[in-house]
Amino acid sequence: MEMPAERVARSLLKVKAVFCNLEHPFTFTSGTVSPVYVDMRKVISYPGPRTEIAELSASCIKSRVGLEKVDVIAGGETAGIPYAAWVADRLNLPMIYVRKQAKGFGRNAMVEGDVQPGQRVVLVEDLVFNGQSKVKFAEGIRNTGALCEHVLAVFDYAYTGESAAILDVAGIQLHTLTNWPVLLKVAGDEGFFSPLEIETIQEFLANPRAWSQKRGGV
Repeated sequence: MEMPAERVARSLLKVKAVFCNLEHPFTFTSGTVSPVYVDMRKVISYPGPRTEIAELSASCIKSRVGLEKVDVIAGGETAGIPYAAWVADRLNLPMIYVRKQAKGFGRNAMVEGDVQPGQRVVLVEDLVFNGQSKVKFAEGIRNTGALCEHVLAVFDYAYTGESAAILDVAGIQLHTLTNWPVLLKVAGDEGFFSPLEIETIQEFLANPRAWSQKRGGV
């Protein structure tokens, strides 16, 4: 029986949410040059993969957190909002979203929607890179008096596991549906990427800074 991580990886590859370009690498806003780019927003346009990912996300929360321990689902501005909405709908739970920066003043300056002190919130996101932005979102939720001890990300971008370590220090447990090793295996087995593309992506992920700097990035 196929594992959920492989199903999610295949869905991302089918909707072309993962781009690879060896001749003209991507330059991120940070200045990092990369042979691969992940655009999780692509999923919103495809009902089939969207439904599958939403249902697997909801199942993950039920099994790893426990539905009885969740009062509210949160999404991070902007890409996490649709994912949170799909999950909240399937779990029949209230939803809020968290801003990247506070708007106005007061304890709810970063949060839109209703959440009460003491309520248990699970943050649902499209992907996690290094975990730092998720800590900031969790802090915004905690400033309302609510609790945020779990983050669910569909895709774990970090190749070396640093995201979980950063979140753990902040008292947050990370749950993910799929990651690079699984995605690259599916991509190779099913011909989504060539052997050279996979080898190059693995080289980049093993040392992003070195790979980027060799090509004029930071």
